[in-house]
Amino acid sequence: MTNIGVLFALLTFCEIKCAMASAGDGLQTWKRFNKLSFPGDKAFLYDTFPEHFMWSVGTAAYQIEGAHDKDGKGLSIWDTFNRGGTRIVKGDVGSDSYHNMPGDIHALKLLGVNHYRFSISWSRIFPNGSVSSYNEKGANYYKKLINRLKEIKVQPVVTLYHWDLPDNLQSRYGGWGNPILIDLFKEYADFCFKTYGDDVKYWITIDNPFVIAWHGYGTGKVAPGIKTDSDLPYRVGHNLLKAHAAAWHTYDKHYRAKQGGKVSMALASHWVQPINARHENQRACQCSLDFVLGWFARPLFVDGDYPPCMKQKLSHRLPVFTEMERLHISGTADFFALSHSPSLSFQLNTSFLFGQDEELDLRRLMYWIHAEYNNPPIFVVENGWFETTTKTKDPTYITYLKRFIIDTLKSIRYDNVTVIGYTAWSLVDGFEWHREYTIRRGLYYVDFNTPDLRRIPKTSATFYSKLIEKNGFPLLPEHQPVQGVFPCNFAWGVGANSIQIETTPTQFADTSVYVWNISGNGELQRLEGVHAPPVHRVPHCLDYATIRQQVSDVQRLHVSHFHFSLNWSSIMPTGTVEEANATLLGYYLCFVGELSRANITPVVTLWHYTGKLSSIPSPLEGGWQNKETVWVFADYARLCFRWLGAHVKMWITLDEPNDKSLGYAAGHHLLLAHAMAWRVYDREFRPTHGGKVSLVLHVDWFEPAVSFSRKDVEPVKRVQAFYIGWFAEPIFGSGDYPALMRSWLQHRNSLDLFNYQLPTFSEEERQLVKGTYDFFAISHFTTHTVQDSTENKFTYTGFLEVEFGNDATWIKAQDTGVVPYGLRKALNWVNSHYKDVPIYIMANGVKEDPTQFKDNLRVYYLYNYINEALKARILDGVNLQGYFAYSLNDLLDPGFGMYGSVQDEVFEKSSLSHYRNIIDHNGFPASESPHQQCPRPAEPCSGCHILAKHSVVGFLTLLGSALVITMGLTLYYATRKHS
Repeated sequence: MTNIGVLFALLTFCEIKCAMASAGDGLQTWKRFNKLSFPGDKAFLYDTFPEHFMWSVGTAAYQIEGAHDKDGKGLSIWDTFNRGGTRIVKGDVGSDSYHNMPGDIHALKLLGVNHYRFSISWSRIFPNGSVSSYNEKGANYYKKLINRLKEIKVQPVVTLYHWDLPDNLQSRYGGWGNPILIDLFKEYADFCFKTYGDDVKYWITIDNPFVIAWHGYGTGKVAPGIKTDSDLPYRVGHNLLKAHAAAWHTYDKHYRAKQGGKVSMALASHWVQPINARHENQRACQCSLDFVLGWFARPLFVDGDYPPCMKQKLSHRLPVFTEMERLHISGTADFFALSHSPSLSFQLNTSFLFGQDEELDLRRLMYWIHAEYNNPPIFVVENGWFETTTKTKDPTYITYLKRFIIDTLKSIRYDNVTVIGYTAWSLVDGFEWHREYTIRRGLYYVDFNTPDLRRIPKTSATFYSKLIEKNGFPLLPEHQPVQGVFPCNFAWGVGANSIQIETTPTQFADTSVYVWNISGNGELQRLEGVHAPPVHRVPHCLDYATIRQQVSDVQRLHVSHFHFSLNWSSIMPTGTVEEANATLLGYYLCFVGELSRANITPVVTLWHYTGKLSSIPSPLEGGWQNKETVWVFADYARLCFRWLGAHVKMWITLDEPNDKSLGYAAGHHLLLAHAMAWRVYDREFRPTHGGKVSLVLHVDWFEPAVSFSRKDVEPVKRVQAFYIGWFAEPIFGSGDYPALMRSWLQHRNSLDLFNYQLPTFSEEERQLVKGTYDFFAISHFTTHTVQDSTENKFTYTGFLEVEFGNDATWIKAQDTGVVPYGLRKALNWVNSHYKDVPIYIMANGVKEDPTQFKDNLRVYYLYNYINEALKARILDGVNLQGYFAYSLNDLLDPGFGMYGSVQDEVFEKSSLSHYRNIIDHNGFPASESPHQQCPRPAEPCSGCHILAKHSVVGFLTLLGSALVITMGLTLYYATRKHS
């Protein structure tokens, strides 16, 4: 052997060893993805796919062709299966593609795909399964289809076997359980390669052998419906692998050199996630994937044999390959053809989950394949979702399609996985196997009630064609973070639903006497039975430890404003001003006073709607349904303005009153109550206090479920009118409810025979309410999609005839989505409806696990939402005056706080320092930009409050108390020394 020959042999041996060594590396997938940054890794990726990426759409013969007995076609096992037992639905017609080739070609042309995956019906070409039964009309049908694809420049991806075995081979030989089918399939494949191969560059021999073996010959869920032999599925899988290898070698030996195509077997699986992070659960997941995907993938891509996990668990039940068979099977896949869709792997059977959780996660699955099988090129040959409706608008399908395509893009860009193509499933609605016609998976709607089974593009078809045209999701300027700063007088704040109340001062409350343990640990020791004489003094604000602590907590954020709500029912427990709780009001006065002395502007809400926990004095029967409550609220507002107004320059009358659960009558009274409170302040307190008053409206954003659908624009406007305009228009606009609300309620009354009463403002009330604002304040947390069709009755609101939802690509936080751009759109909506009104974001935050010190989701949330707010101000011209993060701590707002607590131990979360950093920089300044010069606020004087009004008396009292305690200690030790 020459030196070159020896070198070649060594390199070949090294390549084989390296490839074999990589098998099993998929186990690292769970560890790797657990280490990826959250939520950044889950964020939408704006990028494009590689040049020459294969965009495809697919179908299967039995699902769409129909013509089950036309032009010499023989019966398949599905024709027979659907006529057996209690089944009454058949796929005899399907989508009738056999007679509607022009319709399918037109649909493909409109989509703009460059590849089309379809399957050949074995029994259409060879009615009894053997080449001796050749049917020329059947063969010519596929020739014609391929020629038509060439005309529109679409490359065929051809599947030889997609579950529809000639029935004769099943009844005569027992189907795939008999090894005789290996040669029969080889002959069939040879014919197809010879007849169509010059125009076909991608072949798939067999689709999803797991379903064929396990559910066709094990559970009996699909054709041929056999479930009598628990070992039969493994023998079937054994023969399927041999049949595939025989076809691959036939192509490799006789056709590859001339035709230049590639051959593989389509394998399917969902993703499996461990129930916890323990290593044994990750191994169980690995074994689970081996039983479904590795069953066929390892023989093809590694060593020609089954995964060790299968061999260990199944022992003698699993057939054994000879050494020659292993060599014959190993390496017989030119690419990894991957299927990932709703019903292909575990969904019909959980026995292979081994106690773990099944998930839809295409990205992790592709990385596992990449790591387990030494980075094969992956062609996603089937992927999509389904709808149960019979309409052409399918937003749920679109969101899942977008999610899967984003997973594919991240696999390429983030994970270095080699993905060469993607196939959406399917081109048209058809017969969906064991689900028959109960679901629809087509990009084109098929009207099964019309003679020609007309194809109508769904919204998903439009989405997919636009995506293909752009080759992904190109990054646009609006997707990028903006650099810049807010104005110097921008209000940076933090909010809380309420504050901690301590009506009994804790300072000087302990009369015990303590001594230093000088010789020991240096701690104070309380002297049993010894008490200092009681100190008779007027309580001071700093006597309240909770006030000192809360003000200190707020200060550490470097905010300029703090927003909290008063407790109406505690201040006026009887509902009358005369019996107001002066002690509590005094506490609130101390709190806002200490905030002011710390250069923090208090923003005070009089009443915050928090559902059943809302604070309304119990004597007010009927609450806001009772108009008398309006007058009581005005008195309550006057009381608070009088007590606290000297320190409070921003007032919120009502926080989030625009909750649909309150009803229109209550909403009407709330509007009147706000207006009366505003008028009270304007007449009686504004001249001396100089403050501002408004209300906070809950303004989440509403997005059309199908962004390019004009039909969803009107439902969005309807929702905005009912959720935002309901309160905004009377105050900031015309003084009356939105015209759209009134017209829609009249429409509903005529349909439902109900009387949806939207109260009418008298002219006096209209004048009272209109213009009662000094700014527009909103709380905003998330975005919802809106559509006018019904996909899910649980999220459908019949009254508005809309369905609310979420986009599957949004980052999930508890039950909501993190959608930063929704804030910018909400701000622009307010600005466009009420031009140049000053706007404050009074609450913006996200709920997260309260025990997490590193609240990365909140860090991400705050950065991106504030950046969108900056875009609204500097790019869109929105008059945004302030931003308040929600909330201060978990104690009163569980899960939302930037301070957490575990077992009474308070800690700062990561989000606190990140928010503080944004405040310190007043936004997101460019690194090269000059530092923004803003006048510095006067530093609070820590000791100045001692010299405040009445403080000299307090100081002398403090000094006297200290003197008394000192004398007591002196006498005590003197007595002890002489005893």
